[in-house]
Amino acid sequence: MTCLNDSNAFVLPVRVYYEDTDAGGVVYHANYLKFMERARTEWLRTLGFEQDTLAQELNIVFVVGSLDIQYRKPARFNDTLNITASISNLGRASMVFKQSIWRDSSNNSPELLTTASVKVVCVSMGTFRAITIPKQIRELLQ
Repeated sequence: MTCLNDSNAFVLPVRVYYEDTDAGGVVYHANYLKFMERARTEWLRTLGFEQDTLAQELNIVFVVGSLDIQYRKPARFNDTLNITASISNLGRASMVFKQSIWRDSSNNSPELLTTASVKVVCVSMGTFRAITIPKQIRELLQ
């Protein structure tokens, strides 16, 4: 289980807006995936890589190949969340992210809401077939 204090994890703070919730005021299940995608994108950005630049200059994109998610507790309207992302496995053309979503609480004890394992694959823009993660990216990941 990822812990919020994991020094290897990238953490993205997110506020839950009304548009993120269903009629019951609970975050709609697909929006957890959007929050996780944002965390992976911002993590990549902190490494110096923009998704559009990778597509234009290296002719690659990173796509989700598979995911396993566990919803433990609901996030609600106006919650402050911390979305974590860390690499648990780096392959030749893919990486597996360990991700979690935590609710920030007023008593300073974060509450685990969601965990996921997300396999992301590097693919060629032309063929959408898996290709080796470029050296300049791989070096920063290791």
